[in-house]
Amino acid sequence: MAESKACVFCEIAKGERPAHVVLDAPDAVAFLDTRPLFKGHTLLIPRVHYETLPDLPAEMVGPLFGHAQRLAAAMESVLEAAGSFVAMNNRISQSVPHLHVHVVPRNPKDGLRGFFWPRHKYASESEAADYASRLAKVLPAP
Repeated sequence: MAESKACVFCEIAKGERPAHVVLDAPDAVAFLDTRPLFKGHTLLIPRVHYETLPDLPAEMVGPLFGHAQRLAAAMESVLEAAGSFVAMNNRISQSVPHLHVHVVPRNPKDGLRGFFWPRHKYASESEAADYASRLAKVLPAP
């Protein structure tokens, strides 16, 4: 599928827009969400522009979710989270129309209930960069 005009995520994938990159693979990029549910909340996108999961070619589903699996493990090993929340929206509630998987670190009693999702901002750009660096160290390109 062709790149969407003015797609923020395509710009990040091409390095044209700054982001705290966690994973930089030939087929996908993961970066910190700018409005995180919890610190370390990461968005995983395919490099090629696909709007929704049904648009993603079948042969790309496994590799993309392989990256999601590694990100979920990193949440526990690097951020000492008790687990993770992995989700995506298709059109409804999809703030950027580029397929993206949310991988969010979770802990007991963290306040995330149902679809009430409190946001937790980074104190500074350097704090966000630290979270991205810590995750990136255990997520070398495959």
